[in-house]
Amino acid sequence: MSREEIEGMFGLSDLKQTRVYQEGREEGKEEGRQEGRMEAKLEAISQLLALGLTTEQIAQALDLEVEQVRQAANMQK
Repeated sequence: MSREEIEGMFGLSDLKQTRVYQEGREEGKEEGRQEGRMEAKLEAISQLLALGLTTEQIAQALDLEVEQVRQAANMQK
């Protein structure tokens, strides 16, 4: 069923009270938080590289894999 069909059956306020809606909303919020944390880490990588830290040191400090740091560093070049 489409979102419109479901809204028509329940009404928007009823839909927002369902467990499925609430769980989906929380999952969306968590994904947004995770993306925000990753963006902050990616920004920090360039700053830490500029300070002369190695990719291994950065990976350890930011709790990332070394390959993730390398990929981010290569994207910034």
